[in-house]
Amino acid sequence: MVLLNALGTQLNVLLAVCGVILLLGLLLKKVNQPYIIAYILTGVILGPSGFGLVTEYETAEVIGELGLIILMFFIGMEISLKDFIAKWRIALFGTGLQVLISILLILVVGYYLGWSLNRILLLGFIISLSSSAVVIKLIEDNSIGKTRIGQNVISILLTQDILIVPMIIIMSFLTGGSVELSQVGLQLTGGVLIVGFLIYLLKKQTITLPFSKQLKNDHELQVFASLIVCFGLALLTSIFELSAGLGAFVAGLFIHSSKATKWLNKSLHAFRVVLISVFFLSIGMLIDIEFLIKNWMIISLLVLGVYLSNHGINAISLRMLGNSWRHSIYGGSFLAQIGEFSFVLASLGYHSDIMSTFSYQLTIIIISITILISPFWTLFTKKILKIKEDTLL
Repeated sequence: MVLLNALGTQLNVLLAVCGVILLLGLLLKKVNQPYIIAYILTGVILGPSGFGLVTEYETAEVIGELGLIILMFFIGMEISLKDFIAKWRIALFGTGLQVLISILLILVVGYYLGWSLNRILLLGFIISLSSSAVVIKLIEDNSIGKTRIGQNVISILLTQDILIVPMIIIMSFLTGGSVELSQVGLQLTGGVLIVGFLIYLLKKQTITLPFSKQLKNDHELQVFASLIVCFGLALLTSIFELSAGLGAFVAGLFIHSSKATKWLNKSLHAFRVVLISVFFLSIGMLIDIEFLIKNWMIISLLVLGVYLSNHGINAISLRMLGNSWRHSIYGGSFLAQIGEFSFVLASLGYHSDIMSTFSYQLTIIIISITILISPFWTLFTKKILKIKEDTLL
């Protein structure tokens, strides 16, 4: 009986989540808005600050992380490794410039407010990272994944994801945290192995999936074989204390080289939708309505400041990489929000006493809100510039 009651409770939660997402999704469909907004708003409505029906944030976060891994896997499947490597200058220069200018902007503000160097670097790192989940979804919704500006944005985005590792190491040193040589050595070893695997993929013209003869024309089992590659490489990079998403991305590049992308995209689409929706649901659960109402003015000013600075910095970076001003401004709108990896940095700063409880709550809600309104910001920019997808090719 207890088991049946627990199951009934979970089914009620699932029914409520699906129902709210469906209703909001239908409303958003009428105004041509992406479903990301429905996922996040569902987390707000049913989360701790709403009706309190969904309270297990940790569970949602774990499932959401699986969604991010699947998302990075799909990104890798859409990218030609040869073309991606050829654009290393775009990724390195664009991302490096973005991080540097972000730190300089925070340095100016911090100078007048008397902030410590630790806090300046932490906040600079936090605002310099964009959201992989949001940006890739927006790129897909706007059908610009194969355009020059779309590829440039993706290159910058992936480099940001890689930079989270040195950012964490730097903050650990500055806060007095212990960074063992064995840990750094482990990460370097993982990096070398990934580079070696990428070189192998570059040299091989065609990659054969494991057990390809036995699994020939059996797409159902091929799906599980591909998921083993995805989660296997994600686990491997995690063992080496690197991003699991990075491993999934490399797995996607491997699958792309095997020419299995088209049928696999179709087979895994529903699985991907569910996992990614849970990730955005967990973001919505972080938005504290009471805190938002009490501090709406400072939150509004900071969100606007983040969007204007991030949009401007990324637009300048894209322009310096040879894109037109019009396309650069449009591309910058995709990278204007703060990303999910910034939650990790904010938590590190809070537990290292760089941030007060109020500052930490403020940072969390600002990150969440920038993710929520990102689709509107991109749509607004697109309409102002009168962008059409066929002009971006």
